[in-house]
Amino acid sequence: MKDNIVTIDNSIFPAKLEFSQNFNVAVPFIDRHLKEGRGEKVVINVHRGSVVTYATLAEHVNRAGNALLELGVSPGDRALMVVKDAPEFYYVFWGAIKAGIIPVPLNTLLRAKDYTYMVVNSEASAVVYSPEFSDEVETALKAASHKPKVVLPSEGSGETLAKHMAGSSSALNPAPAKPDDDCFWLYSSGSTGNPKGVVHAQKDMVVTSQRYAVETLNMTSEDINFSAAKLFFAYGLGNAMTFPLWVGGEAVLFAGPPTPADMHEIIEKYRPSIYYAVPTLYAAQLRALEVNDADFSSIRVCISAGEALPPDLL
Repeated sequence: MKDNIVTIDNSIFPAKLEFSQNFNVAVPFIDRHLKEGRGEKVVINVHRGSVVTYATLAEHVNRAGNALLELGVSPGDRALMVVKDAPEFYYVFWGAIKAGIIPVPLNTLLRAKDYTYMVVNSEASAVVYSPEFSDEVETALKAASHKPKVVLPSEGSGETLAKHMAGSSSALNPAPAKPDDDCFWLYSSGSTGNPKGVVHAQKDMVVTSQRYAVETLNMTSEDINFSAAKLFFAYGLGNAMTFPLWVGGEAVLFAGPPTPADMHEIIEKYRPSIYYAVPTLYAAQLRALEVNDADFSSIRVCISAGEALPPDLL
């Protein structure tokens, strides 16, 4: 079997997945789409912002990976991400993975003391953050006993990751990896103590995307996904990134807080076919619909997670 390949046997259910011995998951999730002719297809639609095609995504992923390597981040190092729901999240996450670096997306709603703990606990070599989170991140870094070698805002003026990406190559060979090698971390909520860094393997996103997105939701490349849950949550990471990428679909991104009014505006404007939220938000949306109607006709399925869904909401 060639490198960085997963074969899917759909003659049985659930489908049998077989991974090549050398397997960097960025190849099937990012590079594959160019080979399959999706370069000009939209993958990211940013509310009140830009659109990103699969070709643009692949280019920026490569630039981000090269920029991190050129800045001195080594394969196997952790790169913390305090990044809003925006194309930059995709670029840093997948660029790191393709370069052999381990991305660690962090909850953007945390306070400085939480980030200080995670910087030290992860022994991160890099921290990339959206400028709007600079106060908490910079305060955290000053207090941390461990000092990452690279600290950069994702965009803005001065020294930014975007500036380094602009000067980096748009070509990047995938770093060698095995299916069970460490790929990325997500920190637990810390409800029973300090948050724990949960390690996910290279093959894990393939398994969740195939088993849930394809075999449970029947997701295809025609689906448009919109998730109220943010990308830093495991729930949102699948909904708004890995699932649509796996099938060659599209994701709508919204960086703001998920209010009923914004959710309804986005649903009417972008017409997603799959909508993901939590019971509390669904309840708020139902109350809002009693005052102002909204067109949900594009949605074929609504997904709820994060807490138990009360029967009276069904």
